Amino acid sequence: MSLRGGPRTSADRLARLLNLVPYLLARPGIEIAEAAGDLGVTERQLREDLELLWVCGLPGYGPGDLIDMAFDGDRVTITYDAGIDRPLRLTPDEALALVVALRMLAETPGVANREAVERALAKIEDAAGDLVAAPVEVRLPGDAGRVAQLRAAVESGRALRITYYTAARDETTERVIDPLRVLMVGGRTYVEAWCRRAEAVRLFRADRIDAFAELAEPAVVPPQARPQDLSEGAFRPSPDLPLITLRIGRGERWITEYYPCERVESDGERWVVSMRVTDLGWARRFVLGLGPDVAVVAPVELAEQVRDTAVAALEAYATPIPAGADPAAAGGRQ
Repeated sequence: MSLRGGPRTSADRLARLLNLVPYLLARPGIEIAEAAGDLGVTERQLREDLELLWVCGLPGYGPGDLIDMAFDGDRVTITYDAGIDRPLRLTPDEALALVVALRMLAETPGVANREAVERALAKIEDAAGDLVAAPVEVRLPGDAGRVAQLRAAVESGRALRITYYTAARDETTERVIDPLRVLMVGGRTYVEAWCRRAEAVRLFRADRIDAFAELAEPAVVPPQARPQDLSEGAFRPSPDLPLITLRIGRGERWITEYYPCERVESDGERWVVSMRVTDLGWARRFVLGLGPDVAVVAPVELAEQVRDTAVAALEAYATPIPAGADPAAAGGRQ
């Protein structure tokens, strides 16, 4: 497969980098233009790959640990390969971890070339022998039966009528969708499909599809519908989404690692964080669940919603329950 014009995914680039060192070792002094032509990439991409190789190597990551190379004009020679040309030797823990990872990959919905994964798994298990003889069962999170049913429905090539719960708006709707694929992102299974109601490609979480039925009509995906690039996750912030700004304490700094943030600034002991959200309803529930160490800076509308909801909750707790009344019927107040 040609990669001319640059890699399509990080996996493509990883595969190319792993092949690049033995390729260059067998051709010392090769011209970069010739190597780029053989590898099916542009000269610019090959130079970027070589720059990345310069910071790859063995633990320690100091002189004598990293891959090294020499340039003579437009020619390149590998002068230290960091052992990448040696046969791979795995410890028992490494072999077991690799087997578990491959078994997980083989069970992941939407994985292309599943047969190749299973062949690689069989070879590693055969080579490892007793190292991975202990029984290992891999199960993906969620309802495996439901995922299998959805996958079969998508593969049937028919349109689906689904009952779907949208958490951001806390509502359940019925939609007719034309499926594109079943895939896993961030440990969750999704059906990617053309939604006739939204007239756009949408992701539907499998665990939020309350019910579905195959229709007699075939799935008809419009020409403009294209699978989304989900390499960065299912949520893709865009300028048209609401921007919220929070002031958070030390205990809530995990937000900056878990959610894509547009701005993170230090404000003494606290941080000011700006991030895009699907809607303010979701943001209100998100902020209320964080606790007292978080304050809404903007927008004012969100701050008012959080304050009003918190006040209403406090007033509900302050209202006494009449003697003999059912606490559940009184809204759960105790």
